[in-house]
Amino acid sequence: MIDTRTAPYGALLVRLALGAMFLSHGLMKVFVFGFAGTAGYFESIGLPSALAYLTILAEVGGGLLLILGIYARVVAVLLIPVLAGAWIFAHADKGWLFSNAGGGWEYIAFLIAACAAVALTGPGAMALVNERR
Repeated sequence: MIDTRTAPYGALLVRLALGAMFLSHGLMKVFVFGFAGTAGYFESIGLPSALAYLTILAEVGGGLLLILGIYARVVAVLLIPVLAGAWIFAHADKGWLFSNAGGGWEYIAFLIAACAAVALTGPGAMALVNERR
């Protein structure tokens, strides 16, 4: 049975954690690796450098939208392909554990599940735009 008194706060917690993760990963690409470094990495794994800039925009923008609770369901669904790309192009060949050299794919799989959870449950409490199905 779902506890309707606390479920919105559980959804809020997942939304905030997911948003903070996306925001921090996007800002890491900007402030640690730099735009050029991130673009160079994308090229090194066979992706166009322009995709690095789109990924940064998706992670920073999507993270902020999730934290604020603005169209969280839609944002979560739109971020799944970003994660799938990271899984396929950067982590699939590194094994299961994210602690492996180069990072495995367990963390990416969990984040996809978290995005699906936000998409299914909605933004939870304290969302600025609580879209309906």
